[in-house]
Amino acid sequence: MKRDSRLSSVLHALLHMAAHDRPMTSEALAHCMNTNPVVVRRTMAGLRDAGLVRSEKGHNGGWTLGRDLKSVTLRDIHQALGEPAVFAIGNRNENPQCLVEQAVNAALDDTFHDIEALLMERFGRLTLAELAEDFTRRLAAYKQNKA
Repeated sequence: MKRDSRLSSVLHALLHMAAHDRPMTSEALAHCMNTNPVVVRRTMAGLRDAGLVRSEKGHNGGWTLGRDLKSVTLRDIHQALGEPAVFAIGNRNENPQCLVEQAVNAALDDTFHDIEALLMERFGRLTLAELAEDFTRRLAAYKQNKA
């Protein structure tokens, strides 16, 4: 079963963008993320529509952050990606008249709803600034260990 890694990929790209003081091209971001520039452009378009990033065409153009890192939460980004399904598991709907299937689906639906609500609440508290600070700490520790 394939996982949807767009949120992780977008966070990766946004942190690279935050670390640069100039626009980053789709090609540069694709290199950082080990993907195709077309994938970067398609994904970033949704973020641009949500006001999270901006794009400039032409010489010295590229992608830049559209908002301060402290004001962007993981929930904002998840929503800009179209709110992809959080779970790869789901209900069986082979026989909707089956009372056992109805009972199982009701229990799973309630549980999935509770877990997704908790996840979205936590995503709403976690900002890009916090991720950037964690990256900065990790980079400093890495450099210190290499010295």
